[in-house]
Amino acid sequence: MIRVLIADDQAMVRTGFGMIIGAQPDMEVVGEAADGVEAVALARKLKPDVALLDIRMPKMDGLEALRLLSGPGVSEPVKVVVVTTFDLDEYVHQALRNGAAGFLLKDSGPALLVEAVRAAVSGDALISPSITVRLLEHLSPPAPSGDDGGLSPRELDVVRLAAKGLTNAEIAAQLFISIGTVKTHVGSIMTKLNARNRVEIAAWAWERRLLG
Repeated sequence: MIRVLIADDQAMVRTGFGMIIGAQPDMEVVGEAADGVEAVALARKLKPDVALLDIRMPKMDGLEALRLLSGPGVSEPVKVVVVTTFDLDEYVHQALRNGAAGFLLKDSGPALLVEAVRAAVSGDALISPSITVRLLEHLSPPAPSGDDGGLSPRELDVVRLAAKGLTNAEIAAQLFISIGTVKTHVGSIMTKLNARNRVEIAAWAWERRLLG
């Protein structure tokens, strides 16, 4: 079972997320926190597989809680998915710098929330498609490059779609291949580019002007 901690100052949000997570056969909610201080304490005590953190919480905001749980130098980092109403660039950048394993808007929907949790567990990172490309515009200036990273044409197709925020299922449907084949391509791409997750794949694609 994937053990999930939910931290949000709104009880209705915690309940809603809890229902979504609880409805999955392979997930369970192991704890809930109403503020950042409680979230950090519970995460250290319960050691969940994934923590869902809101940003704007009392006592300690979610970004500071994230830094304490997943930031540079943390010996046993917790996999954190930031789920917020606010997609301000400064929030996204700070979250990713401090080790977030995902950044979702609360209106992303149940399917994306569940996929973000699974992605975090598998060592991937999922970002709301609506902010992926905008985020990359600020991460690094694009530079013309003929470097294809040793990727095959099909792998480059997968890179372009993954960089735009498409899920494995959506990539499979668009390229008319199986989800298993997409996963194989993504694994090969990460190895060839020495990328830890989809965010770094997207950054590589942006730098090489592959996103149009």
